[in-house]
Amino acid sequence: MVFALLKYGISKRYPARQEVPLTPDLKAHYDVVIIGGGGHGASLAYHLAKHHNIRNVAILEKGYLGGGNTARNTTVIRSNYTDQRSIKFYAKSLRLYESLSNELDYNMMYSRRGQLTLSHSDGVSRSLRLRADAGVFCGEANEILDRKQIKDLVPSLNLDIKGMPILSGLWHRNAAIARHDAVVWGYAIRACERGVELHQRTEVLGMEVANNKVTRIRTNRGDLSAGVVVQCVAGYSSVVAKMVGLKLPIRSYPLQAMVTHPIKPFLDPMVSSTALHCYISQSARGELVIGGGSDPYELYNTRSTLELKEGLAASAVELFPFIGELKVLRQWAGITDMTPDYSPIMGQSPLSNYWLDAGWGTWGFKATPASGFFLAKAIADNRVPEEIRPFPLDRFERFDLVNEMGATAASH
Repeated sequence: MVFALLKYGISKRYPARQEVPLTPDLKAHYDVVIIGGGGHGASLAYHLAKHHNIRNVAILEKGYLGGGNTARNTTVIRSNYTDQRSIKFYAKSLRLYESLSNELDYNMMYSRRGQLTLSHSDGVSRSLRLRADAGVFCGEANEILDRKQIKDLVPSLNLDIKGMPILSGLWHRNAAIARHDAVVWGYAIRACERGVELHQRTEVLGMEVANNKVTRIRTNRGDLSAGVVVQCVAGYSSVVAKMVGLKLPIRSYPLQAMVTHPIKPFLDPMVSSTALHCYISQSARGELVIGGGSDPYELYNTRSTLELKEGLAASAVELFPFIGELKVLRQWAGITDMTPDYSPIMGQSPLSNYWLDAGWGTWGFKATPASGFFLAKAIADNRVPEEIRPFPLDRFERFDLVNEMGATAASH
């Protein structure tokens, strides 16, 4: 076995094909340059090439494909939001996810699980009722469950938590999970097959602006120009926007999560509690994926902390007391780009050829298909489609906010 692996490792001929192409040389000019090689950047490139025949596209990624927040989330896909404008957008993304494996001919390990959001107070129960009604009005499958229905759905859940018993829950039956790495790999592979160039280890160092447009992009591998520039850099949105003189209403916070070692399947739905600031799902491998709210301080760092681990563990054990002896397998953090209204910024910036895909906070993964689909249409037509029109940068000046505070799986 050892010799077989060694022979495979040093061989120049492999049975597996090279799906993600090697990084090519940079060209002097591209029709579209996408800064950020995560799920949103790859999705945008794919939709530009497939639906609009825009193939002279470069994705610039300072690290490796999908190595940022795409690899650092908990893979929840849902549309149970508060504002009808948000619900319609995320519902479209959820529908795209349902057929994404067939669309890209790549196994996303998509699994419809449903999400149960728990209420421990009358006030939260009223809030969940409003979210349920808003979703039903938009055609989404939401309903309120009582204690008996919750127990039937999740028999192992502790309904009588000391000091905060579970009163009711919002059941979002179409919520799902998918393999986060597979999503970005699938989009990138199919985009590159259509002529898109993926440039890994290519860091944008600065940009030059003249006559209200970006005229040159400086990277560690050389300079280039572009007809259109799009930033899709998640937690570093403010940093990259500053390179072109834009100040975004975004603050970046670490968001931590962890998984336990695998155990036999017992939890099919995703369960979240805003009072405990905790949500739990069980992966296909049997691991318990546990996450919560963002850290309470701004930081551009993906370190994990003992304090957060202890808090998540304590909350998880309140919900499922029998998991108290499980060992934590690993812990990680991403960087969330939070806007004042907890909704994204999508569309053209004040610069004529610079577009924004930013401010996703904790919901970037679930928006991956729809963000690429609609932003590609906006760039190709030079007109923002109705679905993303509620999310422009200037809404903060006009006070036309899309308030989704409290609509997270674990409230911030």
